[in-house]
Amino acid sequence: MKRNITILLLLLSTTVFANSIRVGKGQRITSLHKAVEMAQAGDTILLQGGRYKEGNTVINKSLTLLGENNPVLDGENKYEILTVTGSGIVIKGIMFENSGYSSMNDYASISVIDASYVLIENNTIRNAYFAIHVANATTCVVQHNTISGLTKTEQTSGNGIHLWKCDDMLVKDNDVQGHRDGIYFEFVTNSVIQQNNSHNNIRYGLHFMFSNNDSYIDNTFRDNGAGVAVMYSHHVLMQGNHFVHNWGGNAYGLLLKEISDGQILQNKFDNNTVGILMESTNRINVDNNDFGSNGYAIRMAASCNENILQYNAFAGNTFDVATNGTLMLNTLRNNYWDKYDGYDMNKDGYGDVPYHPISMYSMVIEQNPNAAVLMRSFMVTLLDKAEKAIPSLTPENMFDEKPMMKRSSL
Repeated sequence: MKRNITILLLLLSTTVFANSIRVGKGQRITSLHKAVEMAQAGDTILLQGGRYKEGNTVINKSLTLLGENNPVLDGENKYEILTVTGSGIVIKGIMFENSGYSSMNDYASISVIDASYVLIENNTIRNAYFAIHVANATTCVVQHNTISGLTKTEQTSGNGIHLWKCDDMLVKDNDVQGHRDGIYFEFVTNSVIQQNNSHNNIRYGLHFMFSNNDSYIDNTFRDNGAGVAVMYSHHVLMQGNHFVHNWGGNAYGLLLKEISDGQILQNKFDNNTVGILMESTNRINVDNNDFGSNGYAIRMAASCNENILQYNAFAGNTFDVATNGTLMLNTLRNNYWDKYDGYDMNKDGYGDVPYHPISMYSMVIEQNPNAAVLMRSFMVTLLDKAEKAIPSLTPENMFDEKPMMKRSSL
């Protein structure tokens, strides 16, 4: 409720203002710097179409900056373009190009520092080092922005939407590509990442560290270098996202590392090297997700405990579940497995024979990756058939006692 009221107030702030100042060619004021300097709190600056090369502009009072006819703020590859600090500030309808690069400073097209109640909406950002960099802020909205970076290297690229030490934030419906990480959260709490498209980034579509009680919902993470990483956090809701074609030697749809007490619900994992890679992950509910055509659907390290995998669908994956240990303190129940060849005599929709999804061959590959050259060979087929008949090497307590006979849809 608090967030909904906040968003409403921010939207209203774009229409309720004390005074309008027009800036542009043919106007009394032609400089954005000058307009910001003379404006009073509550005023609106209407920036007309044209290209403005004014270095770094600082907004430190409650102003609304609106673009008309696609104005461009050009950083000339030297400057941070817009710095925002304070409360009640709106940035809307501006194109930002060519922000500066520095190995010492996190130059951004839009930098928000020590701020609250800021709305950044409907902007286009191109050729940015960092696109939107937010630090030490509360109750802000970043939505409906189109962002593209330079796609250089991890060392020379910044993040698309970067939040550090923030609370009560909403990042919604942005298109982000060509950065180191599309969206980056560190020390961010009580916040939502929703309906974004983060794709073709050098490293992660979403990079999430030391951030608790957050949600990311209905996002698409496609063709990123490594996928999505959620690390060193607790009480994170991951629901309705699509992780697709994050493919490579060290890639995955979703990496979970040292997180606990989270929910992974109703997501789709398609064509990833690994759907979910879990390391030191505890008390996560993986429920009603769809894993299709991945190399590994789930790789779960032996350091993972008390996780529950239920009502998920596994189809077309090379390996459904793999682990590097023999003792697994996790629960599998009521999942659909396309490799399951059991029967349902009482017609209740669940198999009468338990299913062991961890194959002996996957255990061999965990110990000796070079064994992957034997993939789909007749010898491997015999090995897995023998293991099903007389289990010995795979974790005996890692089984689905009542697998679903039919695949449920999300």
